[in-house]
Amino acid sequence: MLKVAQLQCPVFPREDPLTARDVPDTTMPIATTSPLARNDQLDLADVRRKVTAIFIGSVGNLVEWYDFYTYAAFALYFASSFFPGNDPVVQQLNAALLFALGFIVRPIGGWLFGHLADHYGRRNALMLSVLVMCFGSLMIAVTPTYGSIGIAAPILLGFARMIQGLSLGGEYGTSATYLTEVADEARRGFYSSFQYVTLIGGQLCAILVLLILQQVFLTPAQLKAWGWRIPFVVGALLALIALVMRRNLHETDDFLAAKKRVMRRESSIKALMKYPREVLLVVGLTMGGTTAFYTYTTYMQKFLKLSVGLNDNQTTLITAGSLIFALCLQPTYGALSDRIGRKALLIWFGVMGTLFTIPLLDALQATKSVLVAFLLIAAAWLIVAGYTSINAVVKAELFPTTVRATGVGLPYAVTVSIFGGTAESIALWFKSIGHERWFYYYLTGLIAISLIIYVTMRDTKRHSAMGKHE
Repeated sequence: MLKVAQLQCPVFPREDPLTARDVPDTTMPIATTSPLARNDQLDLADVRRKVTAIFIGSVGNLVEWYDFYTYAAFALYFASSFFPGNDPVVQQLNAALLFALGFIVRPIGGWLFGHLADHYGRRNALMLSVLVMCFGSLMIAVTPTYGSIGIAAPILLGFARMIQGLSLGGEYGTSATYLTEVADEARRGFYSSFQYVTLIGGQLCAILVLLILQQVFLTPAQLKAWGWRIPFVVGALLALIALVMRRNLHETDDFLAAKKRVMRRESSIKALMKYPREVLLVVGLTMGGTTAFYTYTTYMQKFLKLSVGLNDNQTTLITAGSLIFALCLQPTYGALSDRIGRKALLIWFGVMGTLFTIPLLDALQATKSVLVAFLLIAAAWLIVAGYTSINAVVKAELFPTTVRATGVGLPYAVTVSIFGGTAESIALWFKSIGHERWFYYYLTGLIAISLIIYVTMRDTKRHSAMGKHE
């Protein structure tokens, strides 16, 4: 009797009806793809899609931060071109004030691009932010010096910094939202940590460009005369490349799900005011962390030269080495937060920062060894990474989808403008009046205030607003 082939999954031995014994099944299986195999293929495709999105989003973020930090990295060379005088501390203070000016407009960028991201999509806001940054960098690259156009030179430089600050204010909240929404729940801390990987990476790239120009292509005199313009031209070109790459980004599932809901359009500020507790949490958990971050990044290069007394090459090498170390810490701490929660890492930063900021900076100021200086800054990064690695995901997990980009970007930008953007200026001012050590106490006090927030807030990994589309 002719048997009919049957699809069996899994294939078990069949029983002979006459002998009641198990005999091998000689049925030829039909070639087909099992549901399990199809699921594996779908999972793999989804992983590739997420990794690609995170990579493109991160590359654009890196370019934005490179453009922004190039100003700080090369300020030692172009400050005299825009600010006349013979006192290098005063010139650096003037340059630092314009650096802070870029932070003043960041809240406007956080609101504007947050509104665009929450109403018209994360992808569109990310594309616009990198385009605006391209314009700001190109403007700095072609601005004439004080000797050529007088007072108009620092005014144009300040306007270009405002354009860059507007872009960066929108980039932070939008990219933090995008990376967090793209990531899967189990690895959200790890994936979102790449925002600070690229943030630090942008500054590292600026330092590496400076190092290459210093060591290979240009003399110090050439760098001061015209070589400082090169990295801004490079930044503008990289921003255009990032813009092209971001055109291929897909929109996040959370935004598409929220868009399907029938909801009344309202202003971003009005919508954000429905979450006053979350807004205050963003301010509180940011103030100490952002001041520490800018102390060990933008200000540290000046500190090593003006306070420690190292030369330009030593300063650049130590800064670059410490940034590489800090970059490696971010995904490590981010992955750790996926296991133990976000709150534990924030408390680590708060406690250790409160106890050891003053001793670390005292020891750093006293040393004359390049190796010791690097190790002290690396020790500081072991502390600060408890904040930097997860602060983006913590903020994103506080807000529902419809207001997430604004909720992450606007209060963060306001706080960074007040505390992070002014850290370098305040430190240099204390130094100029002969009380540099007062800044150490200022930084410690801000970290201690944030520690109170870390201790009293809920762990956002376990109490997350992700997936809520109200």
